[in-house]
Amino acid sequence: MNTLRFSSKLLFALLLSAAGMPAALAAPQTYEIDPEHFSIGFQVQHVGYASVIGLFLEAGGQFVYDEDTRQLSSGRVVVAADSVFTNHKKRDGHLRDRDFLQAKRYPEIVFEASKFTPGENSTGKLEGMLTLRGETRPVVLDVTLNKAASYPFGHRKHTLGISARTTLLRSEWGMTYAVKDDMVSDQVEMRFELEAVRQ
Repeated sequence: MNTLRFSSKLLFALLLSAAGMPAALAAPQTYEIDPEHFSIGFQVQHVGYASVIGLFLEAGGQFVYDEDTRQLSSGRVVVAADSVFTNHKKRDGHLRDRDFLQAKRYPEIVFEASKFTPGENSTGKLEGMLTLRGETRPVVLDVTLNKAASYPFGHRKHTLGISARTTLLRSEWGMTYAVKDDMVSDQVEMRFELEAVRQ
């Protein structure tokens, strides 16, 4: 009789456990950003006439993400400060200098992701800390997952295609050159386009 009661309780517990179980366990995966398909662009208004558009040519990073639950565990992107490019040699030199990036003293721009909040469809908000010129401040990016599928050629691994945007106030990182007279806008519009390969 005791054995029968024990077996019934065990069966009941197993049924309850199974009922609460998800169809598949969460599986965070590491994704490496493909440096050949990683574009970082920026746009800054100049004297009110037009925007200067530029790029950072060298960057890399990785993140840990669960596609089923849309949860981000961690993420890190490192950008070479001296890789800034606006198609004007003198201006690029100025951007690398102390008025702006101070690239010799602070060669790396680092973004550490901390939280992803999913939105409607394939959008979401990515929060993290941006270290620039030795100053670390919070930033939030608007993110869109464009595609998640096996790559159609080459490595043929599972790949995420991602677009992200944010607007920074460069003065918050000590870049106050020409802000007061509005010769160069304080606002810097940033755009990121990348492909990340599951490892």
